[in-house]
This record gives sequence, structure tokens and C-alpha cells, in this order.
Amino acid sequence: MAKLNENEKAAVSQEALQQSVSSKTDEFFKENGKLLWGIVIAVAVIALAILGYQKFIYQPKCAEAMQQTYPAEMNFQAGEYELALNGDGNVLGFAEIIKEYGNKAGNAVYMYAGVCEYQLGNFQDAIDYLGKYSGKEPILAARAEACKGDAYVGLGNYEQAIKCFEAAAAKADNIFAAAYIFKAGIAYEELGNKAEALRCYKEIEDKYPQSIEAYDIAKYISRVEE
Repeated sequence: MAKLNENEKAAVSQEALQQSVSSKTDEFFKENGKLLWGIVIAVAVIALAILGYQKFIYQPKCAEAMQQTYPAEMNFQAGEYELALNGDGNVLGFAEIIKEYGNKAGNAVYMYAGVCEYQLGNFQDAIDYLGKYSGKEPILAARAEACKGDAYVGLGNYEQAIKCFEAAAAKADNIFAAAYIFKAGIAYEELGNKAEALRCYKEIEDKYPQSIEAYDIAKYISRVEE
């Protein structure tokens, strides 16, 4: 028999390997076919269940929650904070919407509820709601931090208030930052820390000269420089 050249040997070896793999694969499927089909069916069922939940339960619930928030938002805009928060038996307030729907109406419900609680003088409840707000839009995220700071001021916790005001200023990165820095300066004064208060007021004077807070900031600078 003629000797095989190197190319022929390689071809024979590759064919033998393919036959071996194919044989083992066939054997594996024969032994585990039912298990594999069971896994495929289970995955398909789970995928369909998730899709069905999203389409027939979650999305309609979100739409329902959004609809429920409209009266509460209108009451909030009108300054009716008690009504906006707790409803009146005919329409839901933000507290009830959160209890029934969570954040299905959007993350802003926590912000609304927190501001309502603050306006009603319920400072710790305001902090609890605002702590759940996780919006990414810089202006609103800064506003939520500043509201938490206001609530901490209401509790007399100026250290924590300062952290919130400074975090708000960092998030805002715009002309609104001056208002938050000013609040931090006032809180520092409440703690008797005139040096840090001066730093805040100087920052407003230097970085935000066009802000409302800058109009009479010299008065505050003079007060803490004494």
C-alpha cells in the first residue's frame, strides 16, 4: 500500500477527530436529550412569563399609577401640600400612590412626597422620602439634596444639612449652586464656624457674581469677618 503523504495524513486525522466528536455529541444528546429539551422549554416559559408580566401587568400598572398622580401633582402646584400628600378620599395623594404603586409612576413621586412632608413640618418623614429619590437629572437631583438639607436644618442637625447643601451644589454645577452654597454658609454660622461660612460666601462672590445671592453677599462676608 502506498504511503500517505503529510497532507493526506492530516486530512485522515482531522476526519477521524470529527467523527469522534460527532459520535460523542450524538451520544451526549441521546443520553441527555430530555434534560436539554426541558431546559429549553423552561427558559422559553420564563421568557414568555416575563414578557406577559411586562405587557399585561407591569405596563398597565404604570399607566394607572401615572394617571393617579395627575390630581396630586395639580394639588402640589397649587400649594395644597396636605391634599397632595394624603389625598381626600376621592383622589390619591403621593403617600398612597407610593404605598400602592411604589415608583411605577416615576421616581419623582418620592421627591413630591418629600417636599410635601417638609412643607408640613414633618422633617424626618421628608428626609425618608427624599432619600429614596434617585433621579439622574442634575437640577432635580440637586433640588432633592437641598430639600434634605432644609429638613435637617428643621431638625437642628446642621452638620448633616451642610453635607446635603454641598452635595446639592456639586450636583447642580450651575447658577442654582449659589443658593445651596449660601444655605451651607448659614448652617456653618449656626455651628459657629465663621471660617467655613466665609469660604462659602467668598465662593458665591467669586464664582457666581450674577446670582441673586451675590447681590448682598458683602453683608454676610462682613458679618463673619468681624
